[in-house]
Amino acid sequence: MDKQHPQQQWQQAVTAYAQAINRYVAHGQAQGWDDLEEPQHPPTEHLLGAWQSALEAINRPGVDDAQRQAFRQAWPPAHLPLVPLLDNHGQGIASLLLLDDGSLLARIGMPYEKGQVVRIGQQGVTPVIGIEHFGRCPQRRYFALANAEGVRVTDGWGGPQVARLHWPSGLEGLPKGYPFEPFDLPPTPTALVPFPDGQRVLLVSDQGIFLLAAEGATRLLPRQAQVLEALAEGTDPDDIALGLSMEHGAVSPDGRLIVLGEQSSRHLVLNEQLELIAEIGPGSEYPHFALFNTTGEQLIVNACHFYNGGTLGVRVADLPGLDTDYYSEDPRTPLLEDGARVYAGVAVAGGYIVGDAYGYLRAFGEDGEVRWQHFLGSTISAMDISADGHTLVAASHAGFISVIALEAGRPQWQIGTGDHCEVRRWLFWKGWDKALLW
Repeated sequence: MDKQHPQQQWQQAVTAYAQAINRYVAHGQAQGWDDLEEPQHPPTEHLLGAWQSALEAINRPGVDDAQRQAFRQAWPPAHLPLVPLLDNHGQGIASLLLLDDGSLLARIGMPYEKGQVVRIGQQGVTPVIGIEHFGRCPQRRYFALANAEGVRVTDGWGGPQVARLHWPSGLEGLPKGYPFEPFDLPPTPTALVPFPDGQRVLLVSDQGIFLLAAEGATRLLPRQAQVLEALAEGTDPDDIALGLSMEHGAVSPDGRLIVLGEQSSRHLVLNEQLELIAEIGPGSEYPHFALFNTTGEQLIVNACHFYNGGTLGVRVADLPGLDTDYYSEDPRTPLLEDGARVYAGVAVAGGYIVGDAYGYLRAFGEDGEVRWQHFLGSTISAMDISADGHTLVAASHAGFISVIALEAGRPQWQIGTGDHCEVRRWLFWKGWDKALLW
């Protein structure tokens, strides 16, 4: 019988495993992975009851910051010890933004789930009523706020409304005279991206990708040319697939370019006139994600295969007329990161931080130079970064939201190669009465 208190057992197990993994990774990166044996996590399942009781206790009213810090020292955050609980309690967090006042805006649940939008502040979690989905423009100024009635654009969070846009009918971009059916309900956004002018919104959904504007919606994907080609080949209109999988889109910082795609397309780039100016062959099987850098001079595109993937970089100056095939070795589309299946990412000075399907945050330069990796756990589903670049927030399918102070020193219990410190972790777990702060 172990005479140590459960919190001592937890602390020792989590810290020892993190340090063993970090040594293992350092050795593998420096000298190769041959004959290296990955460390095994010490048994901790018997500690979960004590951990949950302690977590609930520290979230009762009246607990101060000093007590919370002491709790984090005693029960350092970890992922692997919680794996036995995730099937019942874990859930994806579809969208996450760090607002200028330091609070967080999150949509708990994935886009296809009913979900709930909440605001997370120092004093706790507050439901946001009347908003089902949200997004923010690349310049951080305009917000798109959506519900069944349509999409509102506001100048700042809580600021004045500057545009009100209607949902697409579903018939946009489809040739007339064919029995295409309009949408029964508004499409469910995978992403909403306002343009820097505050007057238009890119709507990414599994029912199509659309540009929303005052004069109406324009279908961007599937492209009208694809539909016409299928009809010309004699395909029955009922058999033309208008739905998308792995749909994604991004808007350049100046609003002049849109990049979009889905699992069976290449990465497509449109100009201000919505003309196709580039088709980029992906670096893996299924196009999945796109992101512009901070200056708008480079674009990264990710494609995946199972839990792995490849991320290409493209200079915006090289886009006009670019037409490459899958796995192209064109020097204009170099492979910047090999390995990550990316669902979320942010641009930083001179590079990017992406979240992968294995629960790692990975940072690399615009030239592909590896910077660091940081382990959160489960597939990373959403990310944002503060305007000053000092605070990173990331969410995962484990139901975690992690607030990370970059370059603030790595605690002993953190798995990773970067010098970063997680300062708060929220658990939004199914079956719990409320979110709990770790």
